[in-house]
Formats: sequence, C-alpha cells, structure tokens
Amino acid sequence: MKELIRTNNMVLISYVETLLKSAGLAYFVADRNISATEGSIGLFPKRILVEADGFDEARTLMQDAGLGGELRPLK
Repeated sequence: MKELIRTNNMVLISYVETLLKSAGLAYFVADRNISATEGSIGLFPKRILVEADGFDEARTLMQDAGLGGELRPLK
C-alpha cells in the first residue's frame, strides 16, 4: 500500500473515503485508533493508504476533486 494523504482533518478523511469507495478503490486508514490513546486531541495525523495498483487512479481522483494540495509527494 502507498500513502495518499496524511491529515488530522477528520472531515477530509471522511470525504476521501467516500471518493475512494465510490471509485471502487481499496484503501486503509492507518493510525485511526491512535486517537483513543492520545485522547482525541488530533495530535497524530491519520494516513490514507491505497493499494499500489490503484494508486495513480486515486491520485487522479483526488486532483479532480480539488484535493491535489493534500496529496503526499511522490517518492
């Protein structure tokens, strides 16, 4: 899996999840459960990971939705 977005913004995460689901792309939100440890103060960003074979499609989807500035840099 490859990292698509890293953010503390739960609304953004929800929106990205909806976009990925509607496109039929496999993804995983990592670090979601850390909020229980940190006390839900938003200190640790959550990461949206996408399967490698759908990564380019997911990046294009995010750019088309106006979220290009939220994308992690390519390595």
